[in-house]
Order: sequence, then structure tokens, then C-alpha cells
Amino acid sequence: MKIRNYYFWVAAIGNVIIDIISKRAIVENLRFERTSVPIIPNIFHFTYIRNYGAAFSMLEGSPWLGLLSLIVSIILIAIGIFRNFKNIWEQVGFGLILAGAAGNGIDRLFFGGSVVDFIDLRVINFAIFNWADVSINIGVICLLIHSFIDRPTNPP
Repeated sequence: MKIRNYYFWVAAIGNVIIDIISKRAIVENLRFERTSVPIIPNIFHFTYIRNYGAAFSMLEGSPWLGLLSLIVSIILIAIGIFRNFKNIWEQVGFGLILAGAAGNGIDRLFFGGSVVDFIDLRVINFAIFNWADVSINIGVICLLIHSFIDRPTNPP
């Protein structure tokens, strides 16, 4: 039996598992918010924070962010079930976006509306983020690649 959109499901399920395991490891090992462990000093740290907003803490305290994650996840699951994706880029792209929405949605459900963030790239002075955020961004890149590959050679 062949599974429809195999790479979609592998990307989604695999990256939700990575997200959950990585966040639990941070919570269990760092224990207190704002605790930071340098992996490469002044370049890359694991810094445990709780984010009550969306990307870059925007919309902090909005009670509907969890609902939005749930709606996006349900729509993407339905797309994965009922649609045949054109190529691996599209499958992986949508699967990674599902993983990110589901991963952060799971956090909001179990952590009172917040997500656990811990990836701290100090070398570029960027916001602290998590694996779900990485999944979403890589998913968008995959969909951009798909859009360039899937272009007709002679536009109508």
C-alpha cells in the first residue's frame, strides 16, 4: 500500500517529534526562564524563555493564537489527506509548515498560551525561537523553490 504524500507526513510527524523533544529537554534541563547555556559562547546559546505572542512576540497575550494554530493545522492535515502534491518540495514544504503550526499549538495548549523558545543566535542578535519556527521557515523556502520549479516555460 502506497501512502499518499509520503514526504508530507514524514516531514510533519518527524518535525513535530523533534520540536516536542527539544522543548521538553530545555524545560527539564534549564528549568528556569531566562536561563542560558552557551553552546558556542557569544554566538549560539540555548536560552529558555516563554513566548506569549506570535513571531517576535507580536500579538502578545492574544487568546486566539492557539485557535489559529489549530485551524492552520486542521487545514494542512486536510490538504495532506485530499490533495496530491506535485513534487517533493511541495510535500515537504507543507509538511514542515504543519509541523510548526502543530508544534507551537501543542505548546499553547499545554503551557497556558505560551510557547517554549530556546534557540538564541547571538551572533546576529536575532529573536529567540524554537524548532517549530525553524520548520515553518524552511517550509516556506521549500514552497518558494517549488513555485520556481513549477513555472510554465511559456506563460499564457
